[in-house]
Amino acid sequence: MICETGSGLLHCDVTDIAPPWKHPLPTLVLCHGVATDAQLWSDWLPVLAPHFRVVRFDTRGFGRSKAAGGPGQWTINRFADDIVAVATAASAHRFHLVGESFGGPASLHLAARAASPVITLSCVSTAHRGATIELVRRWREDLRVRGIQAWSDEMMSRRFPPGVLTPDQWDWFSRTQAACDPEALLAVGELLVDTDITQELSRISAPTLLLTPDASPFVTVELSSQIRQRVPNCELAVFPNSRHGLPFSHAAQCAQAVLDFIRRQPGEAHAG
Repeated sequence: MICETGSGLLHCDVTDIAPPWKHPLPTLVLCHGVATDAQLWSDWLPVLAPHFRVVRFDTRGFGRSKAAGGPGQWTINRFADDIVAVATAASAHRFHLVGESFGGPASLHLAARAASPVITLSCVSTAHRGATIELVRRWREDLRVRGIQAWSDEMMSRRFPPGVLTPDQWDWFSRTQAACDPEALLAVGELLVDTDITQELSRISAPTLLLTPDASPFVTVELSSQIRQRVPNCELAVFPNSRHGLPFSHAAQCAQAVLDFIRRQPGEAHAG
């Protein structure tokens, strides 16, 4: 499925295994971060697809999704609008939402809006204040001096501890990351550093789950704890032996945590 936003095309994949004679499944939207694509979520599908209509998309500037140039292209508001546009294109006006890395603050920003369409929110490896992520400030110089392959090689060790991926997983992620658009990478990285949604967090009414690695060089457990303290209805789960690539290295465990969290919610927030 292709979603036309007016400022670029977003490519989406909808997984819906519900038989047509049964009640439609609730929709869950997955939003990834920098230098990867919607296939990041592949190992989440066996856990989530029996309970949800799962909508994945390549975020603006990555994978199959191209970003139109011009002012206003790289803003957190634009990325939040993209999530809504994708959900609307999939005929979902209310939905569960999962965001990882930069997809996390974009999802938090959307959930903080008045009349937000988000039923429940789950954020993986997510920061609310980008100024704390000092490593990102070096990306432009790293790419200029060493190139994207060297940058990607270094990023792999920041995303994953030794031994948590199979050789095939490592190869796929490394190739996908090294093939990303450097300009999109830098634009989103610099947007992330400039982002601070601290004052928005208290406005989030959706039940919220934070899934946090215990050893990410970008997002500390303390940073996640600050989000938990500010979001009114928020839970925090810390995953041992994990780094920033938590949603890929621990896909089944993360997906199960999200499913269990949604099932614990009362009323409208309970689904699946």
